[in-house]
Amino acid sequence: MDKSPIVAAARFEVRLAQSVEEIRETQRLRYRIFAGELGAAIKGGADQLDADHYDAHCQHLMVRETQTGRLIACTRILTDDAAARAGGFYSSGEFDLKMIDSLPGRVMEVGRTCVDAEYRSGAVIGVLWQGLAEFFTRHGFDYLFGCASIGLEDGGASAHALLDQIKAKYMAPSWQRVRPLIPLPIADAKAAQKVKMPALLKAYFSLGAKACGEPYWDRDFNCADVFVLVNVSDLHSRYARHFVDRSKAEEVALVGHA
Repeated sequence: MDKSPIVAAARFEVRLAQSVEEIRETQRLRYRIFAGELGAAIKGGADQLDADHYDAHCQHLMVRETQTGRLIACTRILTDDAAARAGGFYSSGEFDLKMIDSLPGRVMEVGRTCVDAEYRSGAVIGVLWQGLAEFFTRHGFDYLFGCASIGLEDGGASAHALLDQIKAKYMAPSWQRVRPLIPLPIADAKAAQKVKMPALLKAYFSLGAKACGEPYWDRDFNCADVFVLVNVSDLHSRYARHFVDRSKAEEVALVGHA
């Protein structure tokens, strides 16, 4: 495997983890954000790692600040062949995935995505997506799917307001729906003000992703997980516009591959 960055930019680079220690870096970042910042109940807290058995079967995509080498964002990729060895996709613990099993072509799951609080900008998420797009186009995947979370800190009022927006604009057709194993309860109140779309969900939808039904209620993470699906064949024009045009402007250059 080529150890050069998948994507490099003036401030950031993104590439796959190459060692156990680099995977542990991503697990520490995930723990710091999910447990320390969001208050998620995570097993193995004594080591301050967010780790599960899927990690050994995943490829871990990392975004680093070029100058300092600091890890500032990560996500993990579980391909269809690796999922077969892992006993299934992570999302199968939250949703009935019969629809995914019926899709033609190759599929890959993206999960455990997180960005350091100091770097939650469109630029960092864009660099992360550049790495993902480079990965799935080079390796011939037809669909990408995963979950994007909406916090429930206000009892679910904001989440339901966002879900109303999603249902109005971004829903998949009926044959591309999944069923949550634990549905999100109805909120007791309505959001007091206009709700902002989480950055990860916004990035998904800007690239043509569709929401595949009602969300899963993740009680450990106190969030609603929205299952989203990207048809890669529908993404190509957006990929060119959002990513390749940026590289021509020298904001980002594609310099390597996974």
